[in-house]
Amino acid sequence: MSIYVDIHVLQTVPPSCVNRDDMGSPKTAVYGGTRRARVSSQAWKHAMRKDFKKIFSVEELGVRSREVAKQIAKEIVAIDSTISEEEGIKKATKALKDVGIKTEIVNKKDNTEENDKIEQTKVLLFISNKQAKALAKLICDGVKDKNAYKKALKDNPSVDIALFGRMAASDPTLNYDAAAQVAHAISTHTIQNEYDYFTAVDDLQDDDNAGAGHLGTVEFNSSTLYRYANVNVTELLKALDNLYDAVDVVKKYVEAFVRSMPTGKENTFANRTFPDAIYVTVRNDQPVNLCGAFEKPVRASEEGYVAESENKLVEYAGKVYDNFAAKPLAAFCVGDKLADIAEKMTFPELLERLEAYLREQKTAEA
Repeated sequence: MSIYVDIHVLQTVPPSCVNRDDMGSPKTAVYGGTRRARVSSQAWKHAMRKDFKKIFSVEELGVRSREVAKQIAKEIVAIDSTISEEEGIKKATKALKDVGIKTEIVNKKDNTEENDKIEQTKVLLFISNKQAKALAKLICDGVKDKNAYKKALKDNPSVDIALFGRMAASDPTLNYDAAAQVAHAISTHTIQNEYDYFTAVDDLQDDDNAGAGHLGTVEFNSSTLYRYANVNVTELLKALDNLYDAVDVVKKYVEAFVRSMPTGKENTFANRTFPDAIYVTVRNDQPVNLCGAFEKPVRASEEGYVAESENKLVEYAGKVYDNFAAKPLAAFCVGDKLADIAEKMTFPELLERLEAYLREQKTAEA
């Protein structure tokens, strides 16, 4: 039996452009036949990983880069200070190639000089700090067995690798399936993007010059977003294999999802807000995204969009549970209107209660 934690969030965001498309416009999606504001799952996961650095230790995390050889080289130098960083990078690159990670020579800073060429992995590689240390030790010990290097790159995944997964196209045996999922956030209502025409004044221009030093426009919207994520606790336990406290990881994952915000244009709009409502459930059948509550766009009332969005979420959740006889094992919420389907509490209390419940479940299964 698998255990899943679902996180549902309603969050009002003021005029903002937190996630842009290739034209610089706020991302949108058509849902229920109308245009909705959208923030991609990739953008939110990136924001979560930045918050991870505040709540997890360095040892628990990893790096994702085409220049992971640099990370390994740092560990090599830490073990053997007689090896230069440049030499360490060469040794680390060779070790990666030996285990089947494809690399290529690229120009550094668009410079065509031979000494400004560097070797990188062909695609981004996710590697935990513990894996980097293990590889560095094998290199410093002069180990020749390629299987030992492959094992070092497979064992000891970081928290973020276990949660978000890792794909190594050149060697699928190094892959990790993601234990967590993050949906694209969408507005509960129809939106229309707007434009802000702005000017910048040249501080040193003559007083009799009324012209602007710069003219521009920025596209934005405001919305009440429905955000959803989940984590398969059972799969996370298997992936971490007692390397870390999986229940604590789930708690911090929930905290990071709820509190994080992509940073696009944040200096222009100062759009950081707390969620208006949070609904967290524990299930043993499957994750359940409740976005269907907003397939028909919410209409603004005298109370705005939030109150009606909460009502729609409660109503839809009830229908889903009644029709499929699949009520959550446990449910916790922040928000008055959600109290009909979950126990109301503060967010810190929610995290504590969720942790306690999951530990009880883990103990019962053991």
